[in-house]
Amino acid sequence: MSQISTVAVPGQLLGSTSKYIPGPGTHVHNSNLYASILGPVTATVPPKPAGPQKRLTKITPAAPAPLPTVSIDRNLSEAGPGKDGTIAKAEILPEVNSTVLCRVTRITPRQASVAILVVGETVLDGEWQGLIRVQDVRATEKDKVKIFESFRPGDIVRAVVISLGDQANYYLSTASNHLGVIMATSEAGNAMYPVSWKEYKDPETGMSENRKVAKPF
Repeated sequence: MSQISTVAVPGQLLGSTSKYIPGPGTHVHNSNLYASILGPVTATVPPKPAGPQKRLTKITPAAPAPLPTVSIDRNLSEAGPGKDGTIAKAEILPEVNSTVLCRVTRITPRQASVAILVVGETVLDGEWQGLIRVQDVRATEKDKVKIFESFRPGDIVRAVVISLGDQANYYLSTASNHLGVIMATSEAGNAMYPVSWKEYKDPETGMSENRKVAKPF
C-alpha cells in the first residue's frame, strides 16, 4: 500500500482509469478517477501470485501488470486505548503554523468564517471554527482586498493558522502563493478550475468568478 496524495477533497482529480482502479471513496467520470469524500488517499497494489509459475513453451506476450486500487479513508486520526479499554481517537488541535483545509461557511465585508476540516494530514472528526480576516487574505495591496472577491460559501481553502484567536475561532491566513481556494463551485453549481491567481472558471457556462486562488503543488 502506498500513499499517492496526502489528503483529497471531494471532486479532486486522482488520476486516470488507465493507471488506477477505483476503490471506496472514489468515482469515475470521463475516464478519470475523482475523490468522492474528504480523506487520505492510498493506492493498494495486488499481491503477486504465489507458488511456482508455469514454464512457457512458446513465445507469448507478458501479462499486463495489475493496476493499483485507489481508495479514500474517512479517518486519519491516530487511535489508542481509552480508560475503559476501548479504542479512543487522539484529539488533534490546530496549532500556530499548522496548515489546514477548511470550508467557507459565511462571509462578511471584513472576514470569512470557516470550518476547519483537516489539520496537517489528519482529517478531523468534528469541526473547529476559524476566521480569515480581510487583512490576512493576501500579502500585498491589503487595503484593496474584498472578501466577496476572495471567497464564497462552500469553497475549500488551504490556509495556515497564525493565531489561536479567541475562545470561539482560530485566526487563519492565506497570504502566500500556495494558500487560498483549492476547490470552488460556480453559482450554476459546477466545479470550476483556476485560470489565474485570482480567477476560477466554470467549464460548462464559460463564466469566471473571482477567488483568492491557491497555487497548485
